[in-house]
Amino acid sequence: MRFGLSIPPFTDAGTLVDLAVEAEGAGWDGVFLWDHLQFQLGFGLPIHDPWVLLGAIARSTERVALGTLVTPLSRRRPQVVAKHVTTLDHLSGGRAVLGVGLGAPPDADFAAFGDEPDDRKRAAILDDRLDAVAAMLAGGEVTHPGKHTHIEADLRPAAVQRPRPPIWVAGVAPHRRPLERAARWDGVAPIAMPEGMMRPNEVVAYLDGITRPDPWDVVVPWCPGVAPAEYEAVGVTWLIESTWPEDDWVSDFQTRVRNGP
Repeated sequence: MRFGLSIPPFTDAGTLVDLAVEAEGAGWDGVFLWDHLQFQLGFGLPIHDPWVLLGAIARSTERVALGTLVTPLSRRRPQVVAKHVTTLDHLSGGRAVLGVGLGAPPDADFAAFGDEPDDRKRAAILDDRLDAVAAMLAGGEVTHPGKHTHIEADLRPAAVQRPRPPIWVAGVAPHRRPLERAARWDGVAPIAMPEGMMRPNEVVAYLDGITRPDPWDVVVPWCPGVAPAEYEAVGVTWLIESTWPEDDWVSDFQTRVRNGP
């Protein structure tokens, strides 16, 4: 069982890097950042780019896994994402993880910039670009004649991790399509609405009937009061602590980080 933080990069950039360094010192195993542009209309939050921050964090840490939870591939150019992940993997010495999903909200982070807001259409783009990104992370000659992404390139270097960094796919329980998508990759990162957290029995119910690759990560928001052993018993490999960006969230979250997993 490993323990990670999922941090909204919605405050001073230097503070976020410092928080990641503190997390490593406190015994956390992974630091993952949200990927948003506005998040929610009217919040007025200072939102930073996760990939730039992850590069800075990579050079300030030695052990923690680093990545996004999650990057919406439908509004990012796949070749740029592949370069981001590859460069992060090199900067970190092979610690990069790519978390992907549909992304939200469809108005503030998609329609407001002329990107596709429809969930079904974004899902089709996600599937196409996932294949493209995976091929590019492996490096070398890539030919991807996809419906939404067409690539003919020779990309170097490859990522440090072989055959490529892990790809985790997010989904909202009880929807099955994201789970089926995740089973084609290296892990699933499910949440349950409205609070996001999932209890072990909910994880079991959601994963029921799915054929899991081996190895395959199950990355779950940690419900307060539930012992890690209960999650581990049902196949969870990562427990994730996060927060909601309101009020004095940075100070409160710093305390949680310093206390360790």
